[in-house]
Amino acid sequence: MNFVEFVCDLSCLVPTEGYNAHFMEGSRLNSYHPIKLEIYRNLFSSIAQEMGVVLRRTAYSPNIKERRDYSCALFDDQGQLVAMGDHMPVHLGSMPLAVQAALDAFALDPGDVVVLNDPFAGGTHLPDVTMVVPIYEPSNPSRPVSFVACRAHHSDVGGISPGSMPLSTDIFQEGIRIPPIKLYERGKLNRDLLRLVLCNVRTPVEREGDLAAQVGSLKVGEKRLLGLMEKNGRQEVNDYMRALQDYGERVMKQVISTIPDGCYRAEDLLDDDGGAAKPTPGKSIKIKVTVDVRGEKMKVNFSGSHPQVRGCMNAVEAVTLAAVYYVLRCLAPEDTPTSAGLIRPVEVIIPAGSIVNARYPAATAGGNVETSQRIVDVLLKALSTAGLDNMPAASAGTMNNLSLGSVGPDTGQTFAYYETIGGGMGASSQADGDSGIHTHMTNTLNTPIEVLENYFPVRVKEYRLRRGSGGPGKFRGGEGIIRSLEMLADCQVTMLSERRRYAPYGLRGGNPGKTGHNYLVVKGQRKKLPGKFSLSLSKGDVIRIETPGGGGWGRGQQQTTDNGRRTSRPQTADQRQLTTDNGPQTDSSEN
Repeated sequence: MNFVEFVCDLSCLVPTEGYNAHFMEGSRLNSYHPIKLEIYRNLFSSIAQEMGVVLRRTAYSPNIKERRDYSCALFDDQGQLVAMGDHMPVHLGSMPLAVQAALDAFALDPGDVVVLNDPFAGGTHLPDVTMVVPIYEPSNPSRPVSFVACRAHHSDVGGISPGSMPLSTDIFQEGIRIPPIKLYERGKLNRDLLRLVLCNVRTPVEREGDLAAQVGSLKVGEKRLLGLMEKNGRQEVNDYMRALQDYGERVMKQVISTIPDGCYRAEDLLDDDGGAAKPTPGKSIKIKVTVDVRGEKMKVNFSGSHPQVRGCMNAVEAVTLAAVYYVLRCLAPEDTPTSAGLIRPVEVIIPAGSIVNARYPAATAGGNVETSQRIVDVLLKALSTAGLDNMPAASAGTMNNLSLGSVGPDTGQTFAYYETIGGGMGASSQADGDSGIHTHMTNTLNTPIEVLENYFPVRVKEYRLRRGSGGPGKFRGGEGIIRSLEMLADCQVTMLSERRRYAPYGLRGGNPGKTGHNYLVVKGQRKKLPGKFSLSLSKGDVIRIETPGGGGWGRGQQQTTDNGRRTSRPQTADQRQLTTDNGPQTDSSEN
């Protein structure tokens, strides 16, 4: 029995006075029972989580099954976010624009499934494929009562390099571009559209399986929401969707009101434009933000950021909004419902034609994964000047995107693989940063060594923490990762990584984390590579990636506990896997 079916009849709960008055008083929320509101919050969230479980367990690709590079969410009848699973921040904050793009393109009928990946029509970058489904009550097919959506990163959607994360100079080099279009119309699959998509990718069987998994997850979301409405009534369910949004708005207003009024400014730099041009000394790609706080309102202004660039580091509006949304969510209490209400008290100004709001036909492969990280860094840096003690130092600031592909030597079939590699988390005023972890806009796991070597002609030579890479301070930044892959077949390898020139910053006197490094090892000879490259490698060649550490926090000696040990957090499952065949390894020297 699932959680939605298990919950008791909610009609037994009626409004009471005096409970949680801080957020309920003086708003529409005082007509809703706070306990019932919390039950609905968990109901909606559990539906999104179950959708994610179905997507993960039925997908074909390791990128979705193992790394969990996907997101699922629920929306109200106006297309406003109601709830989402604990998935990818860069997906979930941007998915509302994809839903809106689908609604703008079509009058959706029962059984329709809209698919899209166009960064200039609600998407982020081409590998992220979004699907949207309208939900209709069987007794009232006149208008949808809600929507469900999911987004998954597909490990290849065509383009000039396997993995579809190329060093591109326009959107056309990055893969097949899908505007909002109906994959299913009134329950009937558009087979011609599916054939067209599959003919333009390197791994059609895997792509078809992942697309089918997305459709399956949406059907589960539709079934659960209709079951909830049948049990408690459509009107009540919709009312509590809006109540949760209103509650999120009240929480965010309260959070903003705790920040002293003022203008808080910060800027940070990208290493380069994404491979289209060699880095020019003295010519930096700047991301600048001004955060203006007045009472319960906040204005986030990116004016002054660098114009869009020729390379692939351009972010579209949806990505920048997602980064803002993520930082706001981090400021709120942990149990705050994640909904459209959180963004209501915030005005976001994103100049068109800039690197944070690029115009068509800009290349965008790296903007979603790398520029988004720098936007988060600069927002947290600006807020740290407001005197907030809970702001962390900079984390690794890159997803270290590695993609490769060719023709399998055993199968004769084309393959494509994509992964991100973690780094060090920035330290905070409370503890050292975590080591070997994905941070901020990525929330994925690593690809297990056994899975990687089983699926692809690759051998993992080395996978360990990069000791000494975290920035020193009262609290030390987390350590980065060393990951070395040996090619067991000729293939093309592409890397998009940042923080190779500019280190993750420390805060309150803490030192920066160390920059990352990329190397090619051929017959024992090591050659340093730039942060972004695309190479044709031969069997036996090794790619070695050293990811950045997190920044340190505070001046002085390492903080210790009463028993004399350094403060630290428990290791995650990903961190425990940072081993070789000979057991856990550490790097005692800078390489």
